[in-house]
Amino acid sequence: MNDAVLYESQDRIATITINRPERLNAINAEVEAGLAAAWNRLNESDDLVAILTGAGDKSFSVGKDLQYEATPDYRRFVPGFDILVRKPIIAAVGGWCIGGALTLVQMCDLCVASDNAKFTYPEAKLGFAGGLIAGLASRIPHKIAMELILLGDEVSAERAYQVGLVNRIVPRGKHLEGARAYAERLAQNAPLVLAMLKDFAGQSMGKSPMEAASHAMREVGSVMKSADRLEGLESFLNKRPPRYQGR
Repeated sequence: MNDAVLYESQDRIATITINRPERLNAINAEVEAGLAAAWNRLNESDDLVAILTGAGDKSFSVGKDLQYEATPDYRRFVPGFDILVRKPIIAAVGGWCIGGALTLVQMCDLCVASDNAKFTYPEAKLGFAGGLIAGLASRIPHKIAMELILLGDEVSAERAYQVGLVNRIVPRGKHLEGARAYAERLAQNAPLVLAMLKDFAGQSMGKSPMEAASHAMREVGSVMKSADRLEGLESFLNKRPPRYQGR
């Protein structure tokens, strides 16, 4: 972890906070690394559910930090792409949610937004996009997703609620409290059932090309890091039959 992303665990609920309020929680290299570390920590921890939020109530995140020259690789730190997270994730959104930050919300299971929340994906206006946002079309009505990601218009919290991007709207500054209420209820449910149902729900949705590619790369990566791969290489070099163990 690093100071740009905070991880707090209480009552087996993890709160993961993008912590750059002076830059409206814009995403730079430190945020990328911090979020990736947070998801891995969540997977390895006893925490049952996670809340993802941004520091303060002015912005969940405004997406890429324009002072950061490199283009963020969102697959590395958006849950469900390179890092599979089977535990429920709740987005707690206050203020602006722009660009790549919308992809983070898209991949969460629930979303609580304050009444000052605003969602927009302006990449088509700016001449660049990574493609992960295409999965939004399988999560909210197709025409609404196209309106949001092709026109780049601003969507209010109320409109986001109406189209199913947001589960609940709360007064300004209460988004984390609202997400915590959901998290406490989820933490009382059976973890194996939650994981299974999250998996099944994910499999029932259409996959964008980037999601499908990330799933394939995770599978390939697990094979390439396996003990069996090393066994296969060593047995070949030593001219002996391999002794594979399935791990």
